[in-house]
Amino acid sequence: MTLEYFRNHCLSLPAVTEDTPFDPTTLCFRVGGKIFAIMDMEVFEYVNLKCDAERAIELRERYLGITPGYHMNKKLWNSVSVRGNVPDPLVLELANHSYELIIESLPKKVRESLQYNQ
Repeated sequence: MTLEYFRNHCLSLPAVTEDTPFDPTTLCFRVGGKIFAIMDMEVFEYVNLKCDAERAIELRERYLGITPGYHMNKKLWNSVSVRGNVPDPLVLELANHSYELIIESLPKKVRESLQYNQ
């Protein structure tokens, strides 16, 4: 999977923004101001995605390309390989899952304002 393909997928989700808050090469995708995906733009080998804690463990056991999130809360974030170790459709599904988890965690007013703008 290419960075451009993944980026286009993320930006197709409602109310998503992108920025580089940490340094010029670390790209983040946000919804409601909260990060749901983070990756290196120069060396796009994996993406950090939030995940349900139980599902995160199951995925790590099933796929060698899914490991505890690098520099993230290891219980709730996975580093997901984009170099063929994990099927591309699953990578996109996990990005959607991360997005949905962040939406669910937002205050009700913020969620409603995002739905209004969709």
